[in-house]
Amino acid sequence: MLTANEIRDSFVKFFESKGHQIVPSAPMVIKDDPTLMFTNAGMNQFKDIILGNHPAKYKRVTDSQKCLRVSGKHNDLEEVGHDTYHHTMFEMLGNWSFGDYFKKEAISWAYEYLVSVLKLDPKDLYVTVFEGSPSEGISRDDEAASYWGQFFPEDHIINGNKHDNFWEMGDTGPCGPCSEIHIDSRSAEEKAAVPGRELVNKDHPQVIEIWNLVFMQYNHKADGTLEPLPAKVIDTGMGFERLVRTLQGKTSNYDTDVFQPIIKVIGDLSGKKYGDDEKTDVAMRVVADHIRTIAFSITDGQLPSNAKAGYVIRRILRRAVRYAYTFLGQKQAFMYKLVPVLIENMGGAYPELKAQQALIEKVMKEEEESFLRTLETGIRLLEKTMNETKAAGKTEISGVDTFTLYDTFGFPFDLTELILRENGLTADVKGFEAEMQKQKERARNAAAVETGDWVTLKEGETTFVGYDYTEYETSILRYRQIKQKNQTLYQIVLSETPFYAESGGQVGDTGVLVSEFETIDIIDTKKENNLPIHIAKKLPEHLEAPMMACVDTDKRAACAANHSCTHLLDEALRQVLGTHVEQKGSLVTPDSLRFDFSHFQKVTPEQIREVEHLVNAKIRENAPLTEYRNLPIEKAKELGAIALFGEKYGDEVRVVQFGSSIEFCGGTHVSATGKIGMVKIISESSVAAGVRRIEAITGAKVEEMFDTVQDTINDLKALFNNAPDLKAAISKYIEENAGLKKQMEEFMKEKEAAVKNKLIEGAKEINGVKVIKAVLPMPADAVKNIAFQLKGQFTENLFVVIGSVFENKPLLTVTMSEDQVKAGLNAGQLVREAAKLIQGGGGGQPHFATAGGKNPDGLNTAVDKVVELAGF
Repeated sequence: MLTANEIRDSFVKFFESKGHQIVPSAPMVIKDDPTLMFTNAGMNQFKDIILGNHPAKYKRVTDSQKCLRVSGKHNDLEEVGHDTYHHTMFEMLGNWSFGDYFKKEAISWAYEYLVSVLKLDPKDLYVTVFEGSPSEGISRDDEAASYWGQFFPEDHIINGNKHDNFWEMGDTGPCGPCSEIHIDSRSAEEKAAVPGRELVNKDHPQVIEIWNLVFMQYNHKADGTLEPLPAKVIDTGMGFERLVRTLQGKTSNYDTDVFQPIIKVIGDLSGKKYGDDEKTDVAMRVVADHIRTIAFSITDGQLPSNAKAGYVIRRILRRAVRYAYTFLGQKQAFMYKLVPVLIENMGGAYPELKAQQALIEKVMKEEEESFLRTLETGIRLLEKTMNETKAAGKTEISGVDTFTLYDTFGFPFDLTELILRENGLTADVKGFEAEMQKQKERARNAAAVETGDWVTLKEGETTFVGYDYTEYETSILRYRQIKQKNQTLYQIVLSETPFYAESGGQVGDTGVLVSEFETIDIIDTKKENNLPIHIAKKLPEHLEAPMMACVDTDKRAACAANHSCTHLLDEALRQVLGTHVEQKGSLVTPDSLRFDFSHFQKVTPEQIREVEHLVNAKIRENAPLTEYRNLPIEKAKELGAIALFGEKYGDEVRVVQFGSSIEFCGGTHVSATGKIGMVKIISESSVAAGVRRIEAITGAKVEEMFDTVQDTINDLKALFNNAPDLKAAISKYIEENAGLKKQMEEFMKEKEAAVKNKLIEGAKEINGVKVIKAVLPMPADAVKNIAFQLKGQFTENLFVVIGSVFENKPLLTVTMSEDQVKAGLNAGQLVREAAKLIQGGGGGQPHFATAGGKNPDGLNTAVDKVVELAGF
């Protein structure tokens, strides 16, 4: 039996033998396409070529593309885990021809690969061809049918409608017919009872599409006409996970070696066995699917956040954590532990996973830990609130309750809404927002800290040796336990320490204490009453043993570069803005620096640039560090050293000098300015009245930023066909887009009004009630607007049921006047019952409810069922 990796490799190697260039997968996270956040199809990375905006480097291409479908029209998130074939992240195997071969070769090679290479039985395969659209002047795709006829009997070649078998990039642009290849994986008995051709495109879990061959041969013009493309394109996409499932003889994608190694580790970590319990199985499938999405997203540069693509990734991660918490008993972060097995299985095909392993694990672990802290208490309280709400016959959770979850227990409001929706309830959004406003008006008390007594091992004072050493032999003088935010930590005082304690805006050092018996991590170093305190999560078992204190030198070096840069920045700001500039605060971390200073207005871009140039010139001078330790303060002042206003200094101070930059400072610094590398100011903002803030990066971080800027510029140029005036091209695009959006909004309003009037004209009076029923090809929002308008126009004796289909998703919408509710009708109950006919479910208020489903063919019957149940 072929493994998943062997199958992937066999696909690209097969098409390589047919003259195709193997190309790597494009990133799953899209950064240069305003229409998409994520790659959701194999053709995304070739859009410029297909549209003719960019010449094709290779006429024939093949790859395995990582895709993500969790937003927009391709949103399967809530199905993932509950069935056997939906995924968030999936792989799409594809082969492309840009103006080279066409239908004959694409069809013959598809057959050759599936039957001759993979040894699939052609009796189990069915293909579809476009049946044509006479109203649009498009004939049946007899050409494709004739080529398929060389391999299959007529009863295995099925006509398909425009929805399934005609591909369009958009309302205009490249388009063409397509042929789907379906496979029947049922038992011999089932095949004998019902022919597979009758189950094609009928949502049968064992008669599924595995490959789609798109034949782009037309250009769809704005007037609706089709013209032949000068360069025809072949674009195929095969569901990798479905293909693996087929070849490995499984009935579920999750039973293949794509997911089973991950599921096995999930079982080992949780103590659960896959297949023993349906709820546990769903949770395992959710985690197994989502771990891939999260890992690949982080690899592609998208970290979880609260905005746009980052929010999508955070939501996916939190969904997995919630299932693992509830059904797998995982009360601590564990998903990051699945990264090694993921890399073991997919790292060969996607080496970027291995390269970013540390980052993936770190980000994932932190996200998990952060969310788990909110989850246990929040879910328990929310379940209690939901039960109380249902018992009271209500469907809405009050704003006070949801805000209490958010404010007191840190439970995110968006997750509250998600869980409520899953339980047929809603949240009072306005009430929540009102409580949030009240919260902003109240001051919060600082979190309480429990501090234990010092335990003294030996008397003595700490000697700081960190200016000269990053490793030093030492011993523990005393320690104590503290409890903060439900976490137990230990504070340790050493006799000698190279660890710099957080002060002067510079973060504290981290590192380790090493003895012959053990190694203890120091996670931070702070000052308390001018005493360096080393913070650890556990105490050494051998407290009196001599040990080496070792600083994390990479972090120290990065901090030193950023700290020295703040000195040069301070001097440059005074030169450019004036001597009124005074430092008002700073933050120095390994990654960046922040500098607050007094100034009465926004620093202009020209001034920012001048400051940068001055600092970088100083860096290029490679001015050496001149350090004065224990200098009498008067001597320091005579040198012209700058002191911080309001800072208390002793009789002796430390002064740091780089050429003309001379400042009082106790932080760590580079030995010469050249080690800073370069500085780049990344933001300038207001902190408070008269105080501005500059944030900047140095060294390698600047280099990374310039790489990103250059890549972005190149990508932007490519997006706009390498327009000589990029700014003008972008401005034109924005103006055109805004105009089209406005036109579309106006058009939709007119269409809704026209449809509403037509519905009123077709209404029937039954027992004195105006009954309106219809099936419309409209999106859900438009149907909702029409329903609300009807209810507003007819405040009595109204009953409305509208079935709608948009993008093959059926929807039932029911609304009625309040007098009908008082008479005993309930829209929520009606749609829940009728939704069974469209293989779905839903609910809502007594006067308004909706239900979605999977079977649009049952929509007319469902509409009639609502009317029947209502007694009309």
